[in-house]
Amino acid sequence: MPDQPTIGVLALQGDVREHIAVLAECGARPVLVRRPGELAAVDALVLPGGESTAISKLLEIFELLEPLRARLRAGMPAFGSCAGMILLASEVLDTRADAKHLDGIDMTVRRNAFGRQVDSFETDIEFAGLPGDPVRAVFIRAPWVERAGDGVEVLARVPSGPAAGRIVAVRQGRVVATAFHPEVTGDHRVHRMFVDLVRGVALSSDTVPST
Repeated sequence: MPDQPTIGVLALQGDVREHIAVLAECGARPVLVRRPGELAAVDALVLPGGESTAISKLLEIFELLEPLRARLRAGMPAFGSCAGMILLASEVLDTRADAKHLDGIDMTVRRNAFGRQVDSFETDIEFAGLPGDPVRAVFIRAPWVERAGDGVEVLARVPSGPAAGRIVAVRQGRVVATAFHPEVTGDHRVHRMFVDLVRGVALSSDTVPST
């Protein structure tokens, strides 16, 4: 139903509860996804922050890797934050040789680009398409995007400091990714943008004329 899309949160590892709470606040019906059948039942999927290599391994163990790749190829909307951004990339630097990724966005992502846990930080960033004040971005062992493909829209960059200009939010079609954690700040605009995107996809599918 377009008014309340069913949005799954990949619940294998990471900050699942935070995304569930924010999605509900934004008018979606959030559900946990751990099995292929649960993935098949959702309108869209959120890939949360956590440990990207651990989530990659668990995707294989729970037999979700190929079904998730297939749904992304078929046009399912998805949103990845931090580790989720890494998983959605077409190429990942500084990761384990056996780590898998989903090819959801044509981009090269550098894992742990900002440094270790002690190097975590917050800053205000301008986020394309979001009205109002800058977004407060929380970076925790975060990646950044080293290469964005021709079809990828850059939504946000680091404004200042040693990493000034680095890409930290992107969108390609129905897939959005952020290097930071919008689920922890109380500012729901990024999630609301994604829920609206999913509603728009559902509405356009419902209104396709029959032949």
